[in-house]
Amino acid sequence: MSAAAAPVAACAAGASAAARWPLPAFVAAAPVTRAGATVLRTLGRTDYAACWAAMRAFADARTDATPDELWLTEHPGVYTLGLAGRREHLLRDNGIPVVKVDRGGQVTYHGPGQAVVYTLVDLRRAGLGVRGMVRSIEDAVIEWLGALGIAAYARSGAPGVYVRAGGVEAKIAALGLRIRNGASYHGVAVNVAMDLAPFRDIDPCGYPGLAVTQLADLGVALPAADAAAALAPLLAQRLAGPRP
Repeated sequence: MSAAAAPVAACAAGASAAARWPLPAFVAAAPVTRAGATVLRTLGRTDYAACWAAMRAFADARTDATPDELWLTEHPGVYTLGLAGRREHLLRDNGIPVVKVDRGGQVTYHGPGQAVVYTLVDLRRAGLGVRGMVRSIEDAVIEWLGALGIAAYARSGAPGVYVRAGGVEAKIAALGLRIRNGASYHGVAVNVAMDLAPFRDIDPCGYPGLAVTQLADLGVALPAADAAAALAPLLAQRLAGPRP
C-alpha cells in the first residue's frame, strides 16, 4: 500500500456507527479493548473483501460522536490494487486473487503472518491532515520497531516504513488510506512472519525491484497477532483526537 491524496497511499457503547448500522457478525463478535478513547477490535483472520466492505460501511455510518476504531486482522493471500494502480505491476499470474480497491497507491500483497491494522479515524477531530496522518502512522511503526531493536525510517514521497537488510533497503510496512467525509479507512500492514514469495510476482507498491523484508528475517520471532496488539496502542496514541 502507499498513500496519496484522498484516496491516500491510508463501535463502542454510546453514540457510534453501530447505532446507525448493524456491525457484521465477524466484527461485532470480535474482542474489544480500548487505548484511550480509541476502540481496538481484534478480528483474527478475515476475508479481505468482507473486511473492506465493513470498513466502507462503518465510514459511511459514522457520526461526529463515533469513537475512532482500529481493526486488527490478517488476511488469506490476496493482491490489492489501488484506484490508480496499473495492472503492469502484476508481473505474472500465480493464482492469487487480485482485488481492485479504493485506497491510494499501486499494488501490494496481504497474507497470513502479516499484521494489518485498519485505521478508522476522524481526521478533523484529531486535527490531522492527510500528510500528518501518514507521518503519524509511519512514526508509530518506527517507534515500535525501535523498541524491538530494529532501526527503521520513512522515505519522502514513498509512504511506508523501510529498513536496511543485508546492505539493501527493504520495505517492512506498507500503508494506504481512503479519506471520506473527513474520516479514514484502510491502514497499515507490517510483514511479521509470512511467505514473502508472492511479492516477487509484483512490483511492490509500484516500485520495480523494491526489496521486501519482515520481522522474522530480522531476528524477531513474534506472531502477527501479537505484533498488531503491540503496535495498535502506539497508533492510537498518535492518531487520537481530544480526550472526553
